Amino acid sequence: MPHFTTDCSSNILSDASESKILKAIPDANNATTLFVKEKIKLRVNTHKELEVRGNKTNFIHVFGYILEGRTAEQKAKLFKDIVGVLTAMFPAVEFIVPVLPE
Repeated sequence: MPHFTTDCSSNILSDASESKILKAIPDANNATTLFVKEKIKLRVNTHKELEVRGNKTNFIHVFGYILEGRTAEQKAKLFKDIVGVLTAMFPAVEFIVPVLPE
């Protein structure tokens, strides 16, 4: 069963709610059909601030914990779709990063 944890800056929630972020990941999965929607575990952790090179900025990092049995290509497609959905929801967020821990 896959687990997705989304870390993001808290002020982006003025553009879309946590529930919309939680809905975006299963929606992206629907295009790949890798997982049954009801078995996906989701979390959103918000952070007040992030600095990159001394500048405060907004960010979204999606960490995916996926058990063996999926190919690298399938995982890459899923994360590309997730980033695409989140980019459409948050066009002003410069850093939308997928992370697939080893």
